[in-house]
Amino acid sequence: MPTFRLTQISDPHLARRLPTLTDNFHRVSEYIDTTRPDLVINSGDLAFDGPDHPDDLEFAKALHDALPVTCRYLPGNHDIGDNPTKVCPPPSQPVTEASQQAFLSIFGEDRWRFEAASWCFVGLNSMVMNTGLAREAEQFDWLASQLSAVGGKPLALFLHKPLYLNAPGDPELAATAVRYIPQPARTHLLEMFGAVDLRLVASGHVHQRRDFTRGHVRHVWAPSSGFIIPDRKQEVIGIKEVGLVEYIFQPDGFEVRHVRAPGQVDVDLDSLRG
Repeated sequence: MPTFRLTQISDPHLARRLPTLTDNFHRVSEYIDTTRPDLVINSGDLAFDGPDHPDDLEFAKALHDALPVTCRYLPGNHDIGDNPTKVCPPPSQPVTEASQQAFLSIFGEDRWRFEAASWCFVGLNSMVMNTGLAREAEQFDWLASQLSAVGGKPLALFLHKPLYLNAPGDPELAATAVRYIPQPARTHLLEMFGAVDLRLVASGHVHQRRDFTRGHVRHVWAPSSGFIIPDRKQEVIGIKEVGLVEYIFQPDGFEVRHVRAPGQVDVDLDSLRG
């Protein structure tokens, strides 16, 4: 039976000026060098501040290029800026055409689809959703064409932001709306994926490890590989620790393993700003 081994890392927030985060990424790199998965996916926030410091993106790409296996990438809010919600003020760093192009010029992709072990894998740029920018409509048109070709295969979806906290109809609250796919894009996505056999939604962004199943869809939140956010700034939803996630896909299902690379340290966000 064919198998496909995939490692998801997320939110390393890399920058030359932040050596503790680089050290954590090196520990992840060493672990990947030992385990040698078939593919690594970084689900966003590769850079600490891509919109204002393009060299952060270049530094992050150089470190990923040194990994011993192929990588695929998705942008996060610290890479290209954040998307607006119905209930929050406009983001201080909104997604722009220029920030998207800067990411694409370095990483080459912000969405993708491929097949392995009789599964279909789709990665989407969640940051462009709800922006009204041309690439939002282009991505939804592209997604419709890709889903029409799935052919009944089980599907795994990768995003930077989780779809929701606990349920599709969770209200958008001003204190937490920026954590999840904003409405109405969330409803549109769920309608589109309702026509296929969606089995997994894998995301990052929240810097907490979480794993739950709703219906027949498993939702896996990868922790940051770089740092944790203190409780006074963010309530506990899952587990606050650095790490990564490993998957093994087979035609009849998949396994998930939550991992902490040897030597990774729970760097506190306050230590980076103090």
